[in-house]
Amino acid sequence: SFYQLNYHSKSIVFSEPKIMGVVNCTPDSFYDGSRFDGRSAAEMAVKMMEQGADIIDLGGQSSRPGAHEMSWSEEWVRIQDPIKRILDLNPEALLSIDTFHAEVAEKALDEGAFMINDIYAGTKDAGAMVDVIRQRQCPYIIMHMQGQPQTMQSNPQYKDVTSEVTNWFEERIESLNSSGVNQLVIDVGFGFGKSLEHNFRLLRELEKFRAIKLPILVGISRKSMIWKTLDSTPEKALNGTTALHAWALDRGADLIRVHDVDAAKEVLRLYRSLQGFNGR
Repeated sequence: SFYQLNYHSKSIVFSEPKIMGVVNCTPDSFYDGSRFDGRSAAEMAVKMMEQGADIIDLGGQSSRPGAHEMSWSEEWVRIQDPIKRILDLNPEALLSIDTFHAEVAEKALDEGAFMINDIYAGTKDAGAMVDVIRQRQCPYIIMHMQGQPQTMQSNPQYKDVTSEVTNWFEERIESLNSSGVNQLVIDVGFGFGKSLEHNFRLLRELEKFRAIKLPILVGISRKSMIWKTLDSTPEKALNGTTALHAWALDRGADLIRVHDVDAAKEVLRLYRSLQGFNGR
């Protein structure tokens, strides 16, 4: 029996790994190839779905290290039009909204979004986000982050990063379940309060997170763990991204969050052939 996420009439089944395409309605995301405004965001989302993206992750706020935090209303202005346009062009689209604002989550779900992707995992606003997720009973991606985006990369410290992140998830999931939130996806948060060594350790030991028995999202596309390791730039990090995606799938990733859907789809097709198509 494979893990399935449902909301209203839409669902996604993790019978094999899936692809989430990133569309940022932001002027300041770390990779400029992912920045779009209203009309181009919708066009990009539709193109990504045609290339094989199963979910589109739409964000109106950059969470790169040092990013400036916006109000919920500014963020909503950026994504309101793209949500409507995407669903007009493709009513079946599964839209994930990358937000930590309860107000944005609520409005987006009312407009037809499928799930919420929250870097704070509901810890930011004294329970307002968790209330929205419980009321709507929608899928919810929870990410681990040490610190805040403004300062998270200054000097992250762990004694044992994998077990600390695992313990954090177990506590957070228990808390969310007891609040009535049950459709969860976990994201270990590569680059969110982690050094390069921490990131590679988490990827190396990713299989350990399968014990949690929830879908595992991996977001490493064009991140600094790739381009800093290669003395490169985000713009030149696609080849390295592809290599890490293959290793992430091999270690149990259920959902890869990517900037380059075509390349990710190729990795997935090769991975399926390697597995003999029978999935996990």
